[in-house]
Amino acid sequence: MLGRNFSVVTILILAQTGSLNSHHEAANWHCDSNTDSHLQAHFNPGRITLDGQVDDWKDIDGSAFSLLPALDPDEDNAYNGGKMTVKASHDGKEVFFMLQVDSDYTYSEGFSNKTASVAFMFQIGENASYHRMGGCEGPDTCTKKSCKGHEVDLMHFSIGKAIPGRLYGGNLVDNSEGNGGDRFGHLVDVYGWNPHCRYLDGYGPSGNDTSAQNDWKGTWWHSSLTDSGFVKDDSPYSSSNQSGAYYFEFSRPLRTMDHLQQDAQFTIGKTSNKMSVAFWYPIDGKPWHGSGHFSISCDWIQLDILPDGSELTKVPQRSPWDAATAFSLLFSVVAFCISIFVGHRVSRTKNVPFTPMNDL
Repeated sequence: MLGRNFSVVTILILAQTGSLNSHHEAANWHCDSNTDSHLQAHFNPGRITLDGQVDDWKDIDGSAFSLLPALDPDEDNAYNGGKMTVKASHDGKEVFFMLQVDSDYTYSEGFSNKTASVAFMFQIGENASYHRMGGCEGPDTCTKKSCKGHEVDLMHFSIGKAIPGRLYGGNLVDNSEGNGGDRFGHLVDVYGWNPHCRYLDGYGPSGNDTSAQNDWKGTWWHSSLTDSGFVKDDSPYSSSNQSGAYYFEFSRPLRTMDHLQQDAQFTIGKTSNKMSVAFWYPIDGKPWHGSGHFSISCDWIQLDILPDGSELTKVPQRSPWDAATAFSLLFSVVAFCISIFVGHRVSRTKNVPFTPMNDL
C-alpha cells in the first residue's frame, strides 16, 4: 500500500511539475486575448484512428495558434519553434483532438521534463477562469466547498514513458482502482481549482472516491520517425534534433460517468465550451518545469460541438397525422362514389319473370 501511495504521489508531482513557488507571474502580467477564437468539432463518424498518423485529419479544418509563455503571455516571447495547430472532431459519442507542433525531435526515456509534453484544460465551474487555472484564491482554501464553481478539467500527457504510436490513458488496472492515473504512459486525467490544487480524478484533499476513472486515450508521433510498430527496446526511436513536427491525438467520451464535478461534459449542438491547450519543451536541452509551459492563448478559447450538417438542411417532413388524414379522406370519397355507381346499376336491371317448375 505504501508503494502504491508513493506511485500516486509521484504522478501528482509529475502532473504539477514544480514546487508551489514556481508559479510566479510577471509583475505586469496582462492578456490581449482574442475572444473570437473558436475551435469547431464537426460530425465525422468513422474517420479518426488514434495511431499517431494524421492523414485522416487532412480534410478537417483547424486553427493555428502562437504559443505564449503562461507566466508572461507576450508575443515577443512566443515559442520560436513554430505555431500549434489544433483540430477537433466528434462521431456522436467521442470527441477527438489533434495537435501539431513544429519542433526538433528530442526524447529521453524516463525523463518527462526532457521531452515534449502537452495538456488540455476545460472549464467545469461557471466561475472557473483561465487565469490561475480556475482562479480559486489561496492554496490553503482548496476544498470542494470553498472552491465550488472554480473547477477545471485537465488532461496531461508526458511522453517520457510512452512509445510512439501506442495508445495510453485510461486502462483496466488504474480504472479498477478508481482514479485518473496512467502508470504505463502518464496520460493522466486531473482536475483542479488553481495551480497549487490539482489532483488525479478520484483523489482530493478531503479523501478519495473510487468511482472515478481516466476517460482519456491518446498517442504521439514525430514526423522524423520512419518505422512503425515500435517497442520499448527501440528507444529513443529516432536521432535527436531532427527537424519536423510532433503530432498528438486524443479522444474521450462527450459525456462521462463523472458525478464528482471533475470532468467537463460536452453536448452536441452546444457552442462556447471553454478550453485551452498547453505545451512544454526542453528549450536548448534544458529540462522544463511545471509553470514553464506555453499556451495557445492567455484566455479561454471557444469549442463548438456541431451537429450533423445534414440536419441543418433537411427539408421538414409532413407529420404522420396529416398523411393518415389525407388517405382516410381519399378512401371515403372513393367508397362513396363506388356505392353510388353500384346502386345506379342495380336500379336499371330488368326484372326476370318467375317460371314455376310445373310449366317446364
